[in-house]
Amino acid sequence: MTQLGAVFRPQLPPERLRGVARLADGTGLDELWLWEDCFLEAGISAAAAALAWTERVRVGVGLLPVPLRNVALTAMEAATLHRMFPGRVSLAVGHGVQDWMGQVGARAASPLTLLREYTLALRGLLDGERITTAGRYVTLDDVALGWPPDGGAEVLVGGIGPRTLRLSGEVADGTLLNEVFSPDGVREARRIIGEGRAAAGRDPERPHRIVVYVFTATGPDADARLQRELTAGGHTGTPGLGVAGDAARVAETVQRFADAGADTVVLLPTADEPDPEGFVRFVGDDVRALVK
Repeated sequence: MTQLGAVFRPQLPPERLRGVARLADGTGLDELWLWEDCFLEAGISAAAAALAWTERVRVGVGLLPVPLRNVALTAMEAATLHRMFPGRVSLAVGHGVQDWMGQVGARAASPLTLLREYTLALRGLLDGERITTAGRYVTLDDVALGWPPDGGAEVLVGGIGPRTLRLSGEVADGTLLNEVFSPDGVREARRIIGEGRAAAGRDPERPHRIVVYVFTATGPDADARLQRELTAGGHTGTPGLGVAGDAARVAETVQRFADAGADTVVLLPTADEPDPEGFVRFVGDDVRALVK
C-alpha cells in the first residue's frame, strides 16, 4: 500500500509543531516529514519532540545537510531516535543548499565525494560496525556506536541531479525526491537509481524506498496558490508538478506518483497555506481514505 505523508514546513514557528504532530497521529496519516532548512528549525530536535508527542505516526527528516554535521554525531542522534522510537523514524541526508553551506563556512569542494563518504560511514555505524576510514572529508578512527539500532536503520539520500541519484542507488537504502519531480521524473529517477544499484552490485531483491514530495493545495483558492508556488520556484514549465483540488483529485495524483514508482508520497502544502492543521486533517482523513 502506498504510504501517505504531509510536511510541516519550517517557515511555521516551532511551537506549532506539537498541535500538527498530534493531529497527524490522530488521523490516518502514515508519515509526518520535517525539514532542516537554514536557518529555521533543526531536524533532529524537532523530530525527537514530534516522536515524543505521538504514538503511531512515522516522523521523517528530509533532509539533514551533511556539511553541517559530523557523521559520528548524526549516527549517535539517529541511533538514539531509532532505539527510543523503533520503526517510526526516517532520516535522509544530502548536499544541502550550497549557498547556505557557504554562509556557514561548510561548503565542500566536492559535494558528491562528501556525500558518498558520509553515507557509507553513517550506514556502517548504524549497522553496528566499527569503522576506521580516512577519506577526503570523513575521518573515523576505530569508531563504533555504543547503542546502535537493533537491526540497523534505513538511510535515505536526497537528490535531484543524475549523479546524486546514481550515488543514492549505490550507497543508500532509499531516495528522497523533492517537489520538482513529476510522475515522469520519478520514473526517470528510479531508472537512474537502478543503474547505480546495478553498478554497485546491490541485491536486486532488496527494496530501495522512493519518497517524493508533491506540492498540494486545496480550498477555494487552491489553483491560484499552487500556481504562485510553482512560479516562485521557476517550475511552471514542467507538466505534472503539484495538484490543486479536492480529496478525489489529490488521491488520483497520489496514485499517479505511486504508479510511477513512489513508495511514499508526501503532500507539501504551499508556503501560503492558511490552515496547516486543516491541511493535515485533509490529507490524513479525506485523501488517505481514497488512496489504495
